[in-house]
Amino acid sequence: MTNALYGYAGKILRLNLTEKTSHTTPLPSDWPDKYIGGRGFVARLLYDEVPVNAESFDPENLVVMAAGPLSGTFLPGGGKVHFGAKSPASGGYADSNMGGHLAPEIKYAGYDAVVFDGAADRPVTVVIDDDRVEFRDASKHWGKGCFQAEEDLKKELGDDFQIAVVGPAAERLVRFACIQHDFGRQAGRTGVGAVLGSKKIKAIAVRGTKSIPMADPAGALAKGREMYDAAFAKPGFADWTPQGTAGVTDWVNEVGSFPTRNFKSGFFESHKNINGQALRDRILITDKGCFGCPIPCGKYSKFTHDGKEYVVEGPEYETIAMIGGNCAIGQIEDVAYLNWICDDLGLDTISGGNVAAFAIECFLNGVITEEEVGRKLAFGDVESVEYLLRKMAAREGIGAVLAEGVRHAASVFGKGSEKYAIHVKGLEFSGYEPRYAPAMLLSYMTADIGAHHNRSWAITHDVASGRDSIEGKAKKVIELQHTRPVFDALGVCRLQWVEIGFELRWYEEVFPLVTGMKKDWNGLLRCSERIWNLTRAFNMKHIKGFGRAYDMPPARFYEEPMPEGPAKGKFTTRENVEKLLDEYYELRGWDREGHPTEAKLRELDLGDVAADLYDAKG
Repeated sequence: MTNALYGYAGKILRLNLTEKTSHTTPLPSDWPDKYIGGRGFVARLLYDEVPVNAESFDPENLVVMAAGPLSGTFLPGGGKVHFGAKSPASGGYADSNMGGHLAPEIKYAGYDAVVFDGAADRPVTVVIDDDRVEFRDASKHWGKGCFQAEEDLKKELGDDFQIAVVGPAAERLVRFACIQHDFGRQAGRTGVGAVLGSKKIKAIAVRGTKSIPMADPAGALAKGREMYDAAFAKPGFADWTPQGTAGVTDWVNEVGSFPTRNFKSGFFESHKNINGQALRDRILITDKGCFGCPIPCGKYSKFTHDGKEYVVEGPEYETIAMIGGNCAIGQIEDVAYLNWICDDLGLDTISGGNVAAFAIECFLNGVITEEEVGRKLAFGDVESVEYLLRKMAAREGIGAVLAEGVRHAASVFGKGSEKYAIHVKGLEFSGYEPRYAPAMLLSYMTADIGAHHNRSWAITHDVASGRDSIEGKAKKVIELQHTRPVFDALGVCRLQWVEIGFELRWYEEVFPLVTGMKKDWNGLLRCSERIWNLTRAFNMKHIKGFGRAYDMPPARFYEEPMPEGPAKGKFTTRENVEKLLDEYYELRGWDREGHPTEAKLRELDLGDVAADLYDAKG
């Protein structure tokens, strides 16, 4: 075992669903130093191995599942796993991370990454039990909701297996279908669950009994204890834990950035009925944390709908924003019910809420009719949203169009409906209304997977630095786009840093104790920049004509002033949108079309990518 492989299993498990075969390959020796793990390994594998002419649902597309060097090490938040594929939403790069307990189990089974290739001829559960791999017939589970499928598989295989499942939405290739694990943790964004569905994978079950080699086990243990103690001592710890992510609802509404009625507004008058306090007072059962979590954000909730009792993990803030405010659902019990529907069907609540709101706005503006929809639609109506979600998951009627996402649906509906389609690169926006938050808007515009906040949650910087100016915003977005993905590569949760101010130095200090690699924080950031440019290169390689136009936001954000609330009358001008992109590209060392230059790629030790993209052009 070389020092470079401390913290790593040293193996990639490769599964061919068509042939139902498996084998392992060594983890390339330079990958830990260059890409760290997790999202870095996902990006490198997808760039190297997904054919350019493969569509998202072709057998040749890959799904990659990868852990990081800190996953499973009992360090704070070490439970993150990454899934990636060629995106059903954008046709470019896609990944989605998930908490819970799956990432540690992958490491304990002896793998840093698992690659799923080909497609089965019938539904399968992929069982990974240390060195043994089984493709078990899953026909009896096909069609089941996520909750029932995971429960039945736990009974079938045993509680010591960590299981990820997909629901009916993934089986029917809904482009924003997710993967569910631990009865409430999701790899929600980008539709990677649908790619699993296209491969006829109903579930992935993993059990491992091996250990993770560390460069300095005693030092890592001591440092881990210090990290937990430091997290518990943070002033924000007591404030954060009771409400979790739902606790941000009031603040986002108060600054006028709470998505409301398909992003027509940033202020929801009923926010007090769906905020973190409403969740805690009215439906909460208990808190829930992922593997090694010192600040459990998960909230198990129990509620009654139409006389029937339900239990769901959540709602998280993003669900409150996109199912609640964006669809104008004004009671926490109703948001929780629609959350349960999405989780059981295997729909991403962010895209699901966005698509439902898009359909309602289209209906209210005469783009689609009652005859075409099958009923009347209205904001604030639980039955309207439930109807749309179920139609999407079943691909029935209007749901067959909506299941393709808002970009495609607008191209089918026409009649000016593209102005209601709130997306970038085909991925629907998450829970921050950015027209009076230029850094947050730029974050959505330039995120590699499409409009998602997790790459750069810049809304707090907008508020702190002033939202009427764009000065310094591009620089801050790049800083965040390098900092936040380091956590994804390490395989740890970023919420300790984001929510309670846990210092970044802890990760710099613990990294060499686990891996034996001397890499300060700037060294980790350099890896993150490399990964960022690699995923941009993937989009250039796979999306014909990819460039600046793909980074442009919906016109609503630069044409329509905010109609109400704290940000009333405000918006970001088209001129400033263009200036933000110009500055962002310049700071990144990209050209005016947003392409990483050959020189930039070579500077980042991505010479093979530079040759791939630029030598081919002659």
